[in-house]
Amino acid sequence: MQTKKSSIKNIYLGIKFAFSYFSIIPIKFKDNDNLAHQEVLATMLTTLPMVGFILSSITVILYLTLEQLSWYGAIFSIIFYMLLYGFIHTEAIIDVVDATYAKHSGKDAYIIIKEPTVGAIGVLYGTGLSLLKIAGIIYLLLNNYLLEFIAITMVSRFSLLVVIKINQFHSEFIQQLKESLSYKYIAISMIITIIIGLFLTPSFIYILIAGVALSIAIMQLIKSKLGFLNGDALGATLEGIEILLPLFIVLLISR
Repeated sequence: MQTKKSSIKNIYLGIKFAFSYFSIIPIKFKDNDNLAHQEVLATMLTTLPMVGFILSSITVILYLTLEQLSWYGAIFSIIFYMLLYGFIHTEAIIDVVDATYAKHSGKDAYIIIKEPTVGAIGVLYGTGLSLLKIAGIIYLLLNNYLLEFIAITMVSRFSLLVVIKINQFHSEFIQQLKESLSYKYIAISMIITIIIGLFLTPSFIYILIAGVALSIAIMQLIKSKLGFLNGDALGATLEGIEILLPLFIVLLISR
């Protein structure tokens, strides 16, 4: 039977695992730390919105420090935000596009998506979509939607919990995450995300609903193109949300 002490340790490890896996923040583990424990994995997923909150908060602080530089300070800050998560989600877009075009040519999309090399079309899509994301967030920063930007980064990561729970994945690790993710953990993450989000902006619920809806739609689109889902699909979905939600905020919520 699991003791209270071991449960607290698993929660602590899960929080550390989330930041070590989804950011470049240097975090060390002991050789005997069991990161495959279900409670550790569930806590890691539950903590995902907090990873977005911390990374985007650092970005906003940097932007406020460089605010006198106007657009240059905004560009520097958003590139730094992407650097903070190691561009892992950006890379996912390239892999998904490569696999999609490979399938059009009659190749095995799953083999292509696992290859370390990338094709020209994937790079072009990755560059184009990154420019859209950078432009959208720059607009938010320059027009003082700083808290909305933080809200977006929380929603984009919380939405992954929803799509992980409702989909099947061609990935042993993602399936292991799915098995560890009970509705209790999703509810805990949602409550924490909503409480913090409402302090950020009164429009947070609309942003959350839009983000979850977009995540489901993007995942279904990727599944229809590839025939399967994996970790790259999750990364590409997160990027898609962070590209489209700034547009949603500017066109609808800001009116």
